Amino acid sequence: MAMLLEDIVRSVELWLNLIKKPQPYVDPSLDPVLLVPGIAGSILKAVDKDSGGKEERVWVRILAADYTCRTKLWSRFDPQTGRSVTLDPKTNIVVPDDRYGLHAIDVLDPDMIIGRDCVYYFHDMIVEMIKWGFQEGKTLFGFGYDFRQSNRLPETLECLAKKLESVYKASGGKKINIISHSMGGLLVKCFMSLHSDIFEKYVKNWIAIAAPFRGKQFYTIYSEGYSDRILEQCSNVVCVIGPTGAPGFVTSTFLNGMSFVEGWEQNFFISKWSMHQLLIECPSIYELMACPHFHWQHVPVLEIWREKKDNDGNSQIILESYPPEESIQVFKDALSSNTVVYDGEDLPLPFNFDILKWADETQNVLSRAKVPPGVKFYNIYGIDLETPHSVCYGSSEATRAVAMEYFSLSSPMFKFLPKYISVNGDGTVPAESAKADGLNAEARVGVPGEHRGILSDHHLFRILKHWLKADSDPFYNPINDYVILPTAFEIERHKENGFQFTSLKEEWEIISEEQDDHDNMVNRKPFVSSICVSQTGDDRSSPAEACATVTVHPHGEGKQHVELNALSVSVDA
Repeated sequence: MAMLLEDIVRSVELWLNLIKKPQPYVDPSLDPVLLVPGIAGSILKAVDKDSGGKEERVWVRILAADYTCRTKLWSRFDPQTGRSVTLDPKTNIVVPDDRYGLHAIDVLDPDMIIGRDCVYYFHDMIVEMIKWGFQEGKTLFGFGYDFRQSNRLPETLECLAKKLESVYKASGGKKINIISHSMGGLLVKCFMSLHSDIFEKYVKNWIAIAAPFRGKQFYTIYSEGYSDRILEQCSNVVCVIGPTGAPGFVTSTFLNGMSFVEGWEQNFFISKWSMHQLLIECPSIYELMACPHFHWQHVPVLEIWREKKDNDGNSQIILESYPPEESIQVFKDALSSNTVVYDGEDLPLPFNFDILKWADETQNVLSRAKVPPGVKFYNIYGIDLETPHSVCYGSSEATRAVAMEYFSLSSPMFKFLPKYISVNGDGTVPAESAKADGLNAEARVGVPGEHRGILSDHHLFRILKHWLKADSDPFYNPINDYVILPTAFEIERHKENGFQFTSLKEEWEIISEEQDDHDNMVNRKPFVSSICVSQTGDDRSSPAEACATVTVHPHGEGKQHVELNALSVSVDA
């Protein structure tokens, strides 16, 4: 009987071992990574001061999302501190630090089941990096923050400094690889500019992904004393074209509001109008406006279609263009009568020139940033998608029925989806803006992909794995995105009749992401090229000559076989 019980116990133990979840692979040689998200990329919780610190998730959520945004997230900018202060005096907004900061930037609504991928942020990247051998709390960390605030807010930068120190200590004194996405790149750049000593002490590499370094192709110039002439010229407006911040991002944000998700899922999130009122008082939005001093390939302008009467009283539709320094007036006019009702009180929310002043100084901070010695900077930007550069409301065929006498959010033109003039980018940030980091970069690589979707792109993962030294492929070239694999190497030497002969044969396989049509590749003839070099003899060397032939054989599926055959002849000294 005892033997049978032993057999049963052994069977159960064997079964437990079979069903036991395998331990993830951990590579202790890896340097730590800190992930920094962009705007709206962190879970936010509201802490009620009057209920013993009760917490409630306010971003992102489904049930009562719009109501919670209006009551807990709406805020007013304080020019004395540079903070956007929540309207509810009993509420304090915090970012959860569970899972070493990763919880707040992984899945933005952990409770969501259907359509959950629409609220993924760094989720796929975290899963992938764990496969490479990174370990949460040892070599993988996250830094979430209140994205309503300025990217140079002292409180946020102080938290980032503490985070860098804690990651450094938790990883055993190893320097950190920072991976930022979108606006997170501006936050990191502000920190690097204002606290370069701390940055140099703790950071090894900084990899920026899809960062709007020159703004999301919007224009912002702050100046005192806008003239009333602009307001007078804006009468009878029927259409607006504005080079916006990714362009539909900032201009449409100020004029239409915005949604962070598309499709049916947006019906469950905060309304565009509520988000609109929130972002008008957010310094981070104003800091996403483009640097006015940048030399754009196509200078952003604000154009207005409007109805104008000639001396005979006849109406005509004309197009007027406004340079950047005058375009701000349009936003001022559009938001001049904007109000919200909070706790039974009407609160004016115009275009905020105090925030614009603050954002102007942020641009100065960003422009002074330099990569410290010993730190390497890499820039990855999205390409191959149409990215709004200018936004157009209405058209030149607009009739007098839709003409208006002044700009306001109630104007008919703001009730319709705008039309866009696009440039190359990731659908949100133009490639021209993302590439213009103004820093000494080790590499800048364009990756086809959408602004947020690029964080799940395997092409991106391949590059990151190489730069983080989490792979064992020394032949991968992230710039050109191909792998060169040596497949054969032969060398022979012999002497004959006073000459030394050396023959060499080497072969490589080139594997690229680009895959041409297989039939076309197979039918292509090999490409052959040759080269000869020679040297005349002198007192220190003998005459010699070498010739080589390179043959490239197309194989399809992104593969090419390369052969090198070389022969050198020299006088045997």
